[in-house]
Amino acid sequence: MDKTSAIQTSLDHTLFSWSKQSGLNPIHIERAEGVYLYDSDGKRYLDFSSQLMNVNIGHGNQRITEAVRRQMEQVSYVYPGMVTDVRGALGQKLAEITPGNLTKAFFTLGGAEAIENAIKLARMYTGRHKIIAHYRSYHGGSYGAISVSGDPRRFPMDSQQVPGIIRVENPYFYRCPWNTRTPEECGEMALRNLEQVILFENPDSIAAILFEGESGSSGCIKYPPFYLKKVKALAEQHGILLIDDEVMSGFGRTGKWFAIEHHDVTPDIMCMAKGLTSGYVPLGAVMVSDTIAKYFDDRVMAIGLTYSAHAVGCAAALENIKIMEEEGMVENAVKMGRYLEARVEDMKKRHPSIGDFRNTGLLGCFELVKNRETKVPITPWNAKASEMEVTNKMAAAVRANGMFTFVRWNWIFTAPPLCVTESQIDEGLDIISKVIAIADEYCD
Repeated sequence: MDKTSAIQTSLDHTLFSWSKQSGLNPIHIERAEGVYLYDSDGKRYLDFSSQLMNVNIGHGNQRITEAVRRQMEQVSYVYPGMVTDVRGALGQKLAEITPGNLTKAFFTLGGAEAIENAIKLARMYTGRHKIIAHYRSYHGGSYGAISVSGDPRRFPMDSQQVPGIIRVENPYFYRCPWNTRTPEECGEMALRNLEQVILFENPDSIAAILFEGESGSSGCIKYPPFYLKKVKALAEQHGILLIDDEVMSGFGRTGKWFAIEHHDVTPDIMCMAKGLTSGYVPLGAVMVSDTIAKYFDDRVMAIGLTYSAHAVGCAAALENIKIMEEEGMVENAVKMGRYLEARVEDMKKRHPSIGDFRNTGLLGCFELVKNRETKVPITPWNAKASEMEVTNKMAAAVRANGMFTFVRWNWIFTAPPLCVTESQIDEGLDIISKVIAIADEYCD
């Protein structure tokens, strides 16, 4: 099928996420390799966001293809009450690489399903119903996951959201709601806010606190070093579970297997997907502590999915983790993250619109402002269509210059595959520098 026919057929017969359906101009991708995508005209795009921050090992790794082929030659699918070799092997591997006493996995098909089932497990285990989350957060597009998200993508169904969701302020130092002087002070105020909300809402009604291991599409907001440890202590004080959303931040993305390891904290429940298979096959998981697992030894665990523990997905995940280990990709995320941060320091000198750059490993974003003193954003948070002029220009420039990455309001994200090299980071930042020059024109 030629490019025009392929695009038109998709527009005629499929729906596209988070978009009005008229006026779309999608890229027709023909192949992908490493950190690059190639369209049907031969144009190359540097993938500087690992697509949806999930292609952690890079594109086109044929070891995954072979692992999937071998599994499908043996067995592709059995119902979730049966056992395959790869099911147990993957569960054992996840128990090895996750922190502390996280010992058992319930497999899903993606991150939103992992969040949904984590909430169900927390409510069943505690007998409580309320879930606390951050205002600046995103946990997935399914009904429960979008309800617990603070992201404005929940607004179209806000009046009918899942009940029992409570939100608190993030420790967002760059725009601290308490006008604090240091990240540590901001973190302490956020903890005070959390504690007050817990008391106001009745601790005995709260099942879980659900936070991201590291903030992602809400602006890569960095936690103060002590924050999650004190959140965990506060949760334990009131018998509340801590659910850690590692869907985006897991599997080496931040320079650790899981972002929460930067804080020396073990959650009660951990959600994962995306980098679990690097997007080659859909798969997610909910890891639970040995205490929660034991609770269901003599009680029905009332959750289930047709494709839970799908053999092909498990095979892809096992091989994906092996690739990351053997090729040192977690270590490379640390090294390349430091290199990227050093390059950005030079960019700040040239671009007055760079208000802040927040990054951990290879999960980061630029925050662009009209004035560094006032911090007025180039484009406001949750901007109306009439306020999106600068953002639209920057997004068009990203594509025109041969890059794929997310430009959202006044943020430009940097999250390349973990196999990225220094020269590829240079290439990416050179393109982003051209894009930010557009924002510079709107500075005071």
